Amino acid sequence: MRRSPSLRPGPPAARSGVLPAAAVTGLLVAGLWAQEVTDLLVFGGSLDRYGIEPREPGTFWHVLSAPFLHAGFAHLLANTVPLAALTFMSALRGTGRFLTALLVIVLLGGGLVWLLGRGGSVHLGASELVFGLLAYLLGVGWWERTPAAIGVAAVAFVLYGGILWGVLPANPAVSWEAHLFGFLGGLVAAALLHRRRPPRGPAPGVSRLR
Repeated sequence: MRRSPSLRPGPPAARSGVLPAAAVTGLLVAGLWAQEVTDLLVFGGSLDRYGIEPREPGTFWHVLSAPFLHAGFAHLLANTVPLAALTFMSALRGTGRFLTALLVIVLLGGGLVWLLGRGGSVHLGASELVFGLLAYLLGVGWWERTPAAIGVAAVAFVLYGGILWGVLPANPAVSWEAHLFGFLGGLVAAALLHRRRPPRGPAPGVSRLR
């Protein structure tokens, strides 16, 4: 007796990457707002001292905390929408890759701010992540050059390409260093995670038989 092949339903929405990306985006944004509410209402804003203080001994680890701190709700609100949009678009490629890219942006971007940023100041805010994720999406489009990757990169550029002026030293109250080095971190993350490696050829002196 032959069994006719069963018709399997398509994969659930969770497998498409939309739900995981939405979950990661929601968790990140909710975490930032919960942290800022706690900082202002419980600690009186004193957690801002864990921003990046360039070249201050013993403070390098602040590169891990600085992108998640804000100088008040207005600062956080300005970063929330672009961060949510760029996080969602980045996480659609897979949450593992997104988290790896985020770590590269935080470590490399923040590390360069600590090393080269203006002294006597505290650099903090998720704009480092915003610039980093924008660069990451643009870099993925460049390295992969598939219609989907190029399309997402184009959407990201149309929506937020105007912020790229923020990498220039214009407003002394704004950390253009975090913008610039966050952007650089995003490009490096895209190259590390999405650059196509050339296929390995045969070892020298070894012929390949078919």
